[in-house]
Amino acid sequence: MEQPTLAHTFADALPDMAVPVPGTDLPDAELIVLNEPHARELGLDTEWLRSDEGVAWLAGAAGGHATAYSGHQFGQFVPVLGDGRAMLLGDINGREIQLKGSGLTPFSRPGSDGLGAIGPMLREYLVSEFMHAIGIPTTRALAVIRTGEKVIRQQGQVPAGIVVRTASSHLRVGSLQYAAQKSRDLVADVITAAGYEGPERLLDSVIHRQVDVVSRWMAVGFVHGVMNTDNVALSGETIDYGPCAFTQRFDGAATFSSIDAQRRYAFGNQPSILAWNMVRLAETLLPELGQERAQEILSTMQSRWDTAWETYIGDLADELAQADDITTFNREHGMVFGGVTAFEYGDAPDGSPYPGPIYIPRNHMLQDAINAAERDGDFAPYLALLHAVTHPYDEGAGEEWMAQPERPGPFTTFCGT
Repeated sequence: MEQPTLAHTFADALPDMAVPVPGTDLPDAELIVLNEPHARELGLDTEWLRSDEGVAWLAGAAGGHATAYSGHQFGQFVPVLGDGRAMLLGDINGREIQLKGSGLTPFSRPGSDGLGAIGPMLREYLVSEFMHAIGIPTTRALAVIRTGEKVIRQQGQVPAGIVVRTASSHLRVGSLQYAAQKSRDLVADVITAAGYEGPERLLDSVIHRQVDVVSRWMAVGFVHGVMNTDNVALSGETIDYGPCAFTQRFDGAATFSSIDAQRRYAFGNQPSILAWNMVRLAETLLPELGQERAQEILSTMQSRWDTAWETYIGDLADELAQADDITTFNREHGMVFGGVTAFEYGDAPDGSPYPGPIYIPRNHMLQDAINAAERDGDFAPYLALLHAVTHPYDEGAGEEWMAQPERPGPFTTFCGT
């Protein structure tokens, strides 16, 4: 068994947007959860990953790169953001491997420790793998590491953690915003690195992918919570799960994030924020596209949204809006969000395609599981819920209470990283 050999495609293609970061030294790092099926898909040796050397590698011992990007954060443009607590290890078999919470980088903000609380890392792992299980484009989770350190967050002193995630690309709308401030050559390099043939193709494709993913979010009640342009992946994958949550009812005002006091990213605002973000993307490409062509592409967003919504909801939109529980409604009406069919999960008793998911990461039950892990070191509830939501169509994957509607009461999420 030996350390895997990673390529450094991002850093090689965009050296002006990748800053080397030294390896970590975390002698007390402990592997909490490892996504063995995904590791095998990447060609990684799961036995080695569980060894002391493998855990150190997952925690960043080999070093990597912090990537540069800009972003509109709650509508305000920040010229330089970058990975302030993340490190890109490299890529293998078409997936980039990145750590969140691994320590300080050249992009860390003043006063930052560069670390992450383990709770948000557990949240990202579980919710992203649920999204993958129901077919919604997303980054994947490979592992969660408890570092052995402590951090101070809203809830007091808590264990520090790292989530190891993979993505087809970590390039964002904010990456092009950063490049556009530097040079048109760098913009062209980002377009090429993102896998698109020119600015027109990029804008058209990213709009298509973002309309698709956000409409799928809405259909399951997902509230991203922080749709800043630096959290919008050019690949169309859901990325950065910080203050995410699920609304039980189709409530346009549903907001759970503690940092979204103005409800900018409320559940019902997500389509309009999607459009706003795509306009910001188009702005980075105007010198090549021209105002007229950019506007022509942007003007298609409403019709694209209508088509996507019709695809996933059909003529049930009014009924969904009145439903007491989105998840129960989706099961009763056989909703399918990512090509999941009876072929994959077995037939329903009457031979029809399997209905919507039984298990989703309901807010309070997920937070209860995270609290048990974070405060008491008891990971059993979390692992049980993780198993259920990553087998969301299998009634036997979880306990009966996991399939019940959300308990009443307010709920707030904190980025916490």
